Amino acid sequence: MATANNNLHILTNQELSIQISLNGLSFCILQSDINTITYLKHFPSPQKQTPFQLLDDLKLIFNSENELQKEFNTIQVIYINELSTLVPKPLFNENVLADYLKFNSKILKTDFIAYDEININDSVNVYVPYMNINNYLYEKFGAFDYKHYSTILIEEILQIEKHEQDAKMYVHVEKTHFEIIVINHGKLLLYNTFNYNTKEDFIYYILFTAEQLSLNPESLILVLLGDVIEGDEIYNVAYKYIRHIQFGKSNTNYTQNTKSLEHSNFILKHSF
Repeated sequence: MATANNNLHILTNQELSIQISLNGLSFCILQSDINTITYLKHFPSPQKQTPFQLLDDLKLIFNSENELQKEFNTIQVIYINELSTLVPKPLFNENVLADYLKFNSKILKTDFIAYDEININDSVNVYVPYMNINNYLYEKFGAFDYKHYSTILIEEILQIEKHEQDAKMYVHVEKTHFEIIVINHGKLLLYNTFNYNTKEDFIYYILFTAEQLSLNPESLILVLLGDVIEGDEIYNVAYKYIRHIQFGKSNTNYTQNTKSLEHSNFILKHSF
């Protein structure tokens, strides 16, 4: 953990988490002395951006949002993209990072490749962060931490499920993609991410995954997280085919000054 202020003698109770996606940016501020989330705001992009366009958006938001012009004691950056893969730690070799990604992700020779260790299931998450964003944030704040969003998602779900015996399928929903995490007896069976355009795409991937893992939709427990609410088309199509649906619960005890359902903004709220 590194202090995220250029003025290292300034200590504050404010912690900032930034979620970086080509579909938009999100910001969350935790006031640690009172354990309260005081600011949580999304800035969606009308269309998918390039990393260069995203940097322009990021600069504009920092210059226009008063809450983001404070001093922060720590800063956590979360990268959301499909450029990641899990590697069992006993097979991991730091010298061949590109080899882990090149078979299931389109990467460039110039891409910087990073990795997160996921100790709870003895694995390593290899991924591509956006280095133009990292360079800007370093110039602005000094040192900071960053992770891939799937690292936080997997860690927190495994922590929640570590003493459970039932098979569960967690689905974390965003506007254009969703993640499936399947847990059985507290162990990770599967993690994958899927792009979707319609509710039919959404339920197809869920049912296909269940079939491949021999999970019965009549008895499977489906846990929803993220951008989904009871009664919307995503929830309704899932409930049509899967009987046992519930919303996930936060693994934190933060209070919030902003309105947010417990199962939404799951990654942001667990990034501190």
